[in-house]
Amino acid sequence: MPESQSPSGRPSLARDRLQELLRAAEGRRVAIVGDAMLDVYLHGDVERISPEAPVPVVRVRGRRFALGGAANVAQNVAALGARCELVATIGRDASGATLREMLSTIGSGSRSLIEVHRPTTTKTRILARVQQVVRFDEEEDHDVDGEEVARLLAAMECAIDEADALVLEDYNKGVLVSTVIERAVSHARSRGIPIVVDPKYRNFFSYAGATVFKPNRRELELALGAAVDLDHPRTLPETLERLQVANLLLTLGESGMALIGSDGEIHRVPTTAREVYDVVGAGDTVTAYLAAMLAAGAEPREAAEVSNFAAGVEVGKLGAATVAPDEVLEAYDEYQERSARR
Repeated sequence: MPESQSPSGRPSLARDRLQELLRAAEGRRVAIVGDAMLDVYLHGDVERISPEAPVPVVRVRGRRFALGGAANVAQNVAALGARCELVATIGRDASGATLREMLSTIGSGSRSLIEVHRPTTTKTRILARVQQVVRFDEEEDHDVDGEEVARLLAAMECAIDEADALVLEDYNKGVLVSTVIERAVSHARSRGIPIVVDPKYRNFFSYAGATVFKPNRRELELALGAAVDLDHPRTLPETLERLQVANLLLTLGESGMALIGSDGEIHRVPTTAREVYDVVGAGDTVTAYLAAMLAAGAEPREAAEVSNFAAGVEVGKLGAATVAPDEVLEAYDEYQERSARR
């Protein structure tokens, strides 16, 4: 099976082409359908152990909110200059109101946020300085049904009608049920726009027709029930055929990515990160850049390389963070310089 990688591990994408794609992404519109979350960070200090139980007492000094899940994909799309519309569910609660307000701040309209009778998925992390002490989640993750599905479908079709690319962002929180997935893929394909899927195990084999299917290694291995050996990757083209998608982009953490196309060729994309500070949100950044680059006219291999640079920037930041186009260009230049010195 052929496997490709540019000489010395350098990206095959020229700087002029990278600039062209980043400029072309500005003003493109990306529809995002999936599970939105609110991330809450409580920052403080630990000076003693509780007399009630053998646990640290954190004196909270500050509170910060961040967009998570599909909402983090939306803010990354906005950060690179593209427009986004998020189709998701929120609860009739304070977290839902905060999420709606934060999306409005980044320029994402709230017309496609569907209020449902369940809490907004909220993940609260307690940190002593920069060390996470505990995380607690407030959520219900059963599938949406009945009228909720009908409202999601209506909002989704309106968003896709105005989009240059579609993202399906699944966190197994109940939005991407089979009916929503099938209608979303069918509608996007009828319009001829690219479809990027960030899957989870519940509906892993339900995205036939997608342009780029982006699991991480663990997700793929759980779905296949077997380890993935990239040194002997004979099963990957068979997996691609089983998924019935055009491209499989396998994210590999510190080993970068592997893009498998319909021709069976495997293109390795080595990591570009200088340091890894926090991997939270890196996958969302990759998904956002993939969709925006494909909307801008990039080939899947080009989109994967640009997304890889964006991820390399994101993991150097704390928490789920956004990555701007100038940061991608800076990371590209630094990586080229490092490669030239090897």
